[in-house]
Amino acid sequence: MAHGSQPVHSPETIPDTFLDVRGLSRYLNIKPSTLYAWVAQGRIPALKIHGLVRFQRAAIDQWVESFRALPASASLASRPVLAGKIGRDSSSLETIIARARQQAYNPRHGETRPKPSPNGKEGE
Repeated sequence: MAHGSQPVHSPETIPDTFLDVRGLSRYLNIKPSTLYAWVAQGRIPALKIHGLVRFQRAAIDQWVESFRALPASASLASRPVLAGKIGRDSSSLETIIARARQQAYNPRHGETRPKPSPNGKEGE
């Protein structure tokens, strides 16, 4: 190491530190632009220190662990986010999807052509 130069640390060698966007991007293998978007949307734990975005390594590790898949034996009702929405009545979800499809695929949806006359005499 040259005199006066800073030692280079990778995120793995520092037990609990703050990472910048580039460091977290390398650590998670996610594009920096995605991280900036997630910060703006509040989807990832981050701190803004005088306009600089920083991530605490321990908070990121905990956040990543929250995405770990539940064992196959875990039922849908045991997942708190989905229990009230899907676990009790999946037919209500199917009803919502059917209604959305009906609205989206309505034949008049977005139509700009004039409607034909009921008599069928458009050409006259």
